[in-house]
Amino acid sequence: MADVTQYCTFWVGSLYLGIDVHKVQEVMRTLEMTPVPLASPAVRGLINLRGQIVTAIDMRRRLGLPERDADRDPMNVVMRTDDGAISLLVDEIGDVIEVNESAFERVPDTLQGDARALIRGVYKLNGQLLLILDSALTAAPDASAALVN
Repeated sequence: MADVTQYCTFWVGSLYLGIDVHKVQEVMRTLEMTPVPLASPAVRGLINLRGQIVTAIDMRRRLGLPERDADRDPMNVVMRTDDGAISLLVDEIGDVIEVNESAFERVPDTLQGDARALIRGVYKLNGQLLLILDSALTAAPDASAALVN
């Protein structure tokens, strides 16, 4: 039997993205954020998650996409990293899906820009591509509050 992996999926713009479900701590609606002066533009702010301070990374900014509409609040995908938790601000949450590892493919040449550097590979699903985020690169720029350009 082939190996299968589960991914937590979500949308950022028209991109259907996933991260290994074992790296996901929780998924939640928008939380109040405290801005971080002089932080990288991708850092939207800090959130207080039951006493734990978590950096919120705006995935639209991280992927070089246009800003989300002001009337749409982002969702938080809180993931665990070696440096602690980090929140990815995404447009919409998908499902947890299982994919066969033998179907994993390298990043297509048609994917360009900031997104290309953050994607470690893809899975072809029914009518769409699931882009797998490299969780280490996604959390960079450094997941600390001292992020400076």
